[in-house]
Amino acid sequence: MSDEENHFTEETCFTFPCEFPVKAMGKTCPEFEVAVLEIMHRHVPDLAEGALKMRPSSKGNYTAITITIQAQSREQLDAIYMDLTACELVAYAI
Repeated sequence: MSDEENHFTEETCFTFPCEFPVKAMGKTCPEFEVAVLEIMHRHVPDLAEGALKMRPSSKGNYTAITITIQAQSREQLDAIYMDLTACELVAYAI
């Protein structure tokens, strides 16, 4: 791997590429899942099978979605989180 492909910075505390779980929470509805998947596919077109996990809240009003990706850079992660937080169906993303 070249230095560009495999780099570590104090800013990120990660070595890229790396596995990274992206988590989003929103009200339970089919549109929420579709919106999160559309955003993720925009930034990670080759999502691995089994990358998505969904978990409803105790009362079922909210759903947590975790998508584990092979993150390529801090810029990619920043762009994903900017799009997720801009989506009106996403209550929060971590």
